[in-house]
Amino acid sequence: MMEVNTRRVHILGMTSHPTGAWTAQQARYLLIDLGERAGSFRFLTRDRDAKFTTVFDEVFAAVCVTVMKTPPRTPRANCYAERWIRTVRAECTDRMLIYGEHHLRSVLDEYIDHYNGHRPHQARGQRPPDHEEQAVVSMEGRIKRHEVLEGAINEYRRAA
Repeated sequence: MMEVNTRRVHILGMTSHPTGAWTAQQARYLLIDLGERAGSFRFLTRDRDAKFTTVFDEVFAAVCVTVMKTPPRTPRANCYAERWIRTVRAECTDRMLIYGEHHLRSVLDEYIDHYNGHRPHQARGQRPPDHEEQAVVSMEGRIKRHEVLEGAINEYRRAA
């Protein structure tokens, strides 16, 4: 799930065989994790997959979030989700061999930390989702490189 305003991404869960009941439970877990922030959301855009049942919609309706379904066969209607899938594949999963569900979870958890905490987003003025204020970066001092995903991605920071 992506918060479009901030571009913050949440991984709701992973399973080989998602069902309607499983998906609804993941929605409940998300609302618990969001806490009071859940009330700040007005809309949820989703596709028409059968795993999104009426119970899933009711979970969000209970906190006054309007669920909107995309029209059939229109990937551009949910362009933010489609773009994120392309990004996570290009920057992460296409670059490594995933050995199973547990490995996928650990790889995606590390990537999500990078994506939400460090990856610049053009729509946010080159700020990552978790940084609200415009940071002033000193132009002096050494730069330190930090490897993410065993070096598949590098983050750069000023050395203290």
